[in-house]
Amino acid sequence: MDIAVPRPPARLPGVRMAGFHHRAPAPIDIAMVAHPAVTLLIDLSGGALGHTGGGRHEAGSVVVGLAPDGLRTTGRGAGECLQIRLGPVAAAAVLGASSELTGTVAPLRDVWGRDAERVEDVLRAATTWDERFSLATRILGRRLEAHRRVDPEVAHTWRRTLADRGRVRVDGLADEVGWSRQRLWSRFRAQLGVTPKRAARLVRFDRAAHLLAAGRPAADVAAESGYVDQPHLHREVREFTGLTPAAVAAAPWLAIDDVAWPVLPPRATRG
Repeated sequence: MDIAVPRPPARLPGVRMAGFHHRAPAPIDIAMVAHPAVTLLIDLSGGALGHTGGGRHEAGSVVVGLAPDGLRTTGRGAGECLQIRLGPVAAAAVLGASSELTGTVAPLRDVWGRDAERVEDVLRAATTWDERFSLATRILGRRLEAHRRVDPEVAHTWRRTLADRGRVRVDGLADEVGWSRQRLWSRFRAQLGVTPKRAARLVRFDRAAHLLAAGRPAADVAAESGYVDQPHLHREVREFTGLTPAAVAAAPWLAIDDVAWPVLPPRATRG
């Protein structure tokens, strides 16, 4: 698997992307681990990839909502795919219906309509990954500017959740933005598709999953990630993946994360 990343990284808030080229004729079968972003998987090989999650199976380009249930990507032969990760705040502007996609997988055409086919054609016609990244950045940038953004209070709550790696209290965040807990809970869920508590759990799990993949003992990961104890970590990993911490540590998708999604300065990770 060859991996391409933008250089320099895209500076659209809440947007990250990477390109994947599978050269070998062997079948592709990758179980993706949940992470705190809405994902666009743009198939540049004409329907060579299939995606299963949230009780659905779709071929070609898809949108993957937050925390899909058991997502797997499969295919045969060589193929290329542009993966775009959208923070929930950015996704609400880029996709519009992102809050309705939580836990499931949907064809890109169902979300973008005819624009989906045009975007695929433009990206497939590009001859280099640098050109594809540049085109995708312009396309997404126009959507970010043209569509309604979420409430500033909701965006602030999401940024704080990311910055604190999921170790936040909803009551404290409500006080920060001057809303009641009930109002923050309702607006956050309506606009981003998950409750603030669920969002915090997903961010915390993502941190824990990467520590496990880095070879850290489960007990240390539990303490560093803010879990009550190791059994608490085990339960959360089970809920998000259906796997044990040891199995998550060996997940092939996580093994390439440091290459495809290198750690960025805080300004570039917001959204």
